[in-house]
Amino acid sequence: MSTAIAVTSADMALPAQDERTVPAVVLQDLDRQPLEQTLDGMQALLDQHGHVIVVCSPAVPDGVQRRLHTVRSLLESDRIALFRPELPPLGIAVLARQLRQLASCDLGPGVLASAGRLLTHYVHCGAVLNSVTRLDRVPVGLKTHAKSWVPGSQFGVIAHPEPQLVRIGPETVLAGPDFATWMLVARGQLQSDWITTTLAPAWRVLGLREAALPAESAGWWGTGKLVEFCTYLPDLSVLYQLVTSVRQSVCHWCGIDVIGDRCVFCSATPPGPDRAVQHSHASPG
Repeated sequence: MSTAIAVTSADMALPAQDERTVPAVVLQDLDRQPLEQTLDGMQALLDQHGHVIVVCSPAVPDGVQRRLHTVRSLLESDRIALFRPELPPLGIAVLARQLRQLASCDLGPGVLASAGRLLTHYVHCGAVLNSVTRLDRVPVGLKTHAKSWVPGSQFGVIAHPEPQLVRIGPETVLAGPDFATWMLVARGQLQSDWITTTLAPAWRVLGLREAALPAESAGWWGTGKLVEFCTYLPDLSVLYQLVTSVRQSVCHWCGIDVIGDRCVFCSATPPGPDRAVQHSHASPG
């Protein structure tokens, strides 16, 4: 029984990276369909897969987020994990696909859900924008704001792992990953080849693929005139080695194996030293 990896729209379900990648479950129109229909659908997923990991962008409508929390609460289930990393939409889609790759392996649901937080450290997410006047998710100085009013200006932005923002010119440089990656590019309403002709060679990416721009990207970046990009580790063997090299522990609340300091399913954190001492001295009665 493989853990289900769910996304909140079809454009967040990227094509499979390899033949083992499990299909994404698309939770379409969560904020529009009747609650009873959503509950029945999620219960069916739990019955079929045992656990569900919902990978959700911070840019989804508030109604979608509320519906997800409502469903989890009404089902009273610790088998639904809501994973909402602070990444741009294309990065979220890449991360969801990596979890779909790992879902084909012998990883428990707690380890798989925890792996999402680990893998965020290995993606570099950014975009080329024609304006940063409405960009509020990356620090932007006043001088850059002023330059964005100059006709024809374009900006290279890194949102993760470390914010960067430069006005694109002949000598533009952005710091990138220091390990081998592939790059995914999604084009919006902006004509620019800077990513493919300059950035990708500078970062020495091993390969480059294109995808459709997620619908949430324009809202996240503050403009529809953009080209979004994300670098990532494509090989399942590398992803699996990264995840299995991290020490696992057992969640003291729900009892599943996890990596890291918090269970993604029940949100429990390890008990502190004081509580651990209390438990060790507690009488059986």
